[in-house]
Amino acid sequence: MSVPYLRDAAAAGDTEKLIRFVRLHLGDGNEEVGCREIDKSWIEAAKILLKYEPVDEGMIARAMSADESSLALLYFHLHFYLIRKSGEWIHDGSQ
Repeated sequence: MSVPYLRDAAAAGDTEKLIRFVRLHLGDGNEEVGCREIDKSWIEAAKILLKYEPVDEGMIARAMSADESSLALLYFHLHFYLIRKSGEWIHDGSQ
């Protein structure tokens, strides 16, 4: 899937094409595996939050004041960080 294909899908509001790309990308061509990769980041984030440790609200507020492009890239960095933290990321050779 090319960048123009993804831009066309976004412009048309075709979220199915966009999420399919994400699932295929994360799952190395397998949508089911990609879904599990997405779930891993959510599960890891929930486990961390359930520890009820103090958080840096100021850092979060500063980060949230950034431009949308930076926030989107931050989201991807956090997503991959959480998948790696799960210890089961398919791209780290563990599977």
